Amino acid sequence: MLVLLICAGMLSLVGLLGPASAGDAGPRVIWSCVVGLLLVASVLELIPPELLDRAGAFLLLAVGGVTVLAVLAIQGGGTSTRAQAFLAFVVLYAGFHLRPTAAVIATAYSVVAGAVMLFEDAGTARAAFSEWVFFGAMLCVIGGLLIRSTSRQERLVVALKQQADVDALTGLVTRRVLDEALTRALSWGTGTEGTALLLMDVDEFKSINDAHGHLAGDDALVHLSTIIKRQTRSTDAVVSRMGGDEVAVLLRRCSRETAVRRAQQLLDAVRGEPLTLPDGSLYGLSISLGVAHVERSAGDLRAFYAAADDALYAAKRGGRGRVEVAVA
Repeated sequence: MLVLLICAGMLSLVGLLGPASAGDAGPRVIWSCVVGLLLVASVLELIPPELLDRAGAFLLLAVGGVTVLAVLAIQGGGTSTRAQAFLAFVVLYAGFHLRPTAAVIATAYSVVAGAVMLFEDAGTARAAFSEWVFFGAMLCVIGGLLIRSTSRQERLVVALKQQADVDALTGLVTRRVLDEALTRALSWGTGTEGTALLLMDVDEFKSINDAHGHLAGDDALVHLSTIIKRQTRSTDAVVSRMGGDEVAVLLRRCSRETAVRRAQQLLDAVRGEPLTLPDGSLYGLSISLGVAHVERSAGDLRAFYAAADDALYAAKRGGRGRVEVAVA
């Protein structure tokens, strides 16, 4: 909780330098706040950030800080530049670290708290209003710019993650996503049925490119991917483009017999749906599949891939357009 530690450090500096005016909080109150911040930081350090985020703890932290600051300023009999500076610090924290909606709430709450503090302290309502308009506008501009900047950054991160996780041509996940899912399946286990990996590629794919062009080859990959996605469920399967014309299907909670049956179903589905070429003619696709299976959580990622790959090449050597199963 770096933000809390920074706040504690700033308050410690204020406590060491002493109050700047009669309206500032006394040393005892300041040091009590320092201790409180350190205690809160220690407790929050023990809780996973994802859990804190879901619970809205970071927004509550900002709102709570503004509330404490306003109460201390009002009880001290006045509001100083230090108090207003801390409100700006809360807005900076919210803009950088909170989600856009939460940041807007924290900024608005800071503006309202600033108004309460200023109207409580100012000699006339007109003077308080004038100062609040200036200070509130400054907080809104700072918060708005930060929220806009962080929102852009979040959209960029999402776009980059999408590019890293999803193949642009087929819409299938990338090898990295498959590796992560397969590692989890092998490490944690997926029940008594085990885990299966299906590797497949298009038979004579080079001849499609040579005879009909690379665009037709791309169409063949999209066509194949569409069939596979229709034949699998996202709840128990991960479908990935490995590269080129090779596609992998991870089947979780899947027995050896079921994996072989589903591989045969994929083979039949591809045979039953020919590809429509740009000239309107139909081209019958054929795929070869290799199946590897491990029981429960046993197995090594590299060895698992190798077993499925060996089975795929056995299907190629056996005449293509068939399913081969790795030796258990």
